[in-house]
Amino acid sequence: MSSTDALRLLLLSSLWGLSFIFMRVAAPEFGPVPLVLIRMGIGALLLMPLLISLHYLRLIWQHKGPLLLLGIVNHVLPFSLLALATTRLEAGFTSLINATTPIFTALMGVCFFATAIQRQQYWGLALALLGVYVLSANRLDFALGGDGWFIVAALGATFCYGIASNYSKTRLGHLPTRVLAAGSCAMSALVLLIPGIWLWPSSPISLLAWGNAISLATLSTTLAFLLYFGLLASAGATATSTVTFLVPVSALVWGYLLLDETLSLQIIAGMVITLIGTAIATNLLRLKSRGSLPTTHPPRE
Repeated sequence: MSSTDALRLLLLSSLWGLSFIFMRVAAPEFGPVPLVLIRMGIGALLLMPLLISLHYLRLIWQHKGPLLLLGIVNHVLPFSLLALATTRLEAGFTSLINATTPIFTALMGVCFFATAIQRQQYWGLALALLGVYVLSANRLDFALGGDGWFIVAALGATFCYGIASNYSKTRLGHLPTRVLAAGSCAMSALVLLIPGIWLWPSSPISLLAWGNAISLATLSTTLAFLLYFGLLASAGATATSTVTFLVPVSALVWGYLLLDETLSLQIIAGMVITLIGTAIATNLLRLKSRGSLPTTHPPRE
C-alpha cells in the first residue's frame, strides 16, 4: 500500500468512525428512518453526477430490481437499525458490534451462497462472537428500559451487511462500482421517501442535529463511498478490508473526545477479542493449521 493509499485508509476509517457520532447526536431528534432518509437522499443527489452517461443510466434501468434489493439490504435496513441502536447505545460501543460484519458475511456465504470456509475461520468466528459477548454480557437486559433490543438491532444491521456483501459479489459483481454506489443510494432514497415523511418528527429539530445529519450524508456517506471505491481500485480488496479494524478504534476515540464516552476495561477487552477473531476469520491473521472444510450446500445456478 502506497503512502497515499494509507492516508486514504486512515481518512476513510475516520469518516466511518464519525458516522456513529453523527448518528448518536442526530438520531434521537430525527428518529431512525427520517435520519436515514436524509442520509440516503443527500448521498444519492451528490453521487448522481457520476452517472451522467447513457451507458450507466441504462445499466441502472436494466438492473433496477437487484439494485433495489441491494439498497434495502445494504442501506435502508442496516442504517435504520444502527440509527435506532445509537438512540440508546454509545457510539463507540455500537461501532464495535458493527465490526462483526465480516463474521456475518462469512456465515451468510457458507449458509446461502455456497462459499467455502477454512478450518481456522471457524475458530475466528467463535472468538469474535465471544468478544461480542464479553462486550455486551452485562447489558443484555430485554426488559423495558434495557439495552438488549438495541444490541440486537446493531447485530441485525451486521446480519444485513453479511447478506448484502455476498449478494453484491455473486449477483452484481459485474457492474461498475459507481453504478452500485449511486444506484443503490437512489433506490434506498425512494424506498425511504414515504415512511421517512410519515415518521418525520413533529417537534422542531435543532441546528446541531441538522448539522450532524448533513455531515452524516456528505462526509460519512458520499465522500466515504468515493474514498472506498478509489481505495479498492488502487490498493485492492485485501488492503481495503483492513478498514474494518480501524473504524471501531476511530469511533471509540471520537466518542471519547466529542461525547465524553468512557473507555472501560470491559470495552477494551471486548474490542481486542472481537477484532482478533475477525482478523482470523477474514484470513488477515493466519494460524498454522489451515485445513479447508467443504461446504455441504451445492453451488447455486
